[in-house]
Amino acid sequence: MPRERSSRADYAQFKQMTTRWRDNDMYGHMNNVVFYEYVDTAVNMWLIENAELDIPNGEVVGLVVETSCTFHGPLGFPEPLEAGLKVSKIGNTSVTFEVGLFDPGGEKAAAEAGFTHVYVNAKTRRPVPLPEKLRAALNLLIIS
Repeated sequence: MPRERSSRADYAQFKQMTTRWRDNDMYGHMNNVVFYEYVDTAVNMWLIENAELDIPNGEVVGLVVETSCTFHGPLGFPEPLEAGLKVSKIGNTSVTFEVGLFDPGGEKAAAEAGFTHVYVNAKTRRPVPLPEKLRAALNLLIIS
């Protein structure tokens, strides 16, 4: 049985992103691995803009420890895409983001991704508690 796709109402914030010619594969749509590039970019843009993380020069960095993606429909150049973002879990040292990739103005996600960061000391690579400024910003992405 097909899984129900998420809709725009399932996400807290959106960011429009420009696709590139090289994103398309020989079938004329965005290659699956490129979806992950947009997910990673959407999360890191949000962290820089909203949580004021100094990527890549901060004392604390987020390492990706788990990803998943369910593909529902094609996206690709020359159309832009919109990335919806929310947080589904905040732990002591980790956070799980959910990202929906949408056609501009589309109501249902073309792809849904899960993306877990564990935050570590940049030098030792040992887990550290989430900085308070980051935790406060992440709470803005939780949908009740």
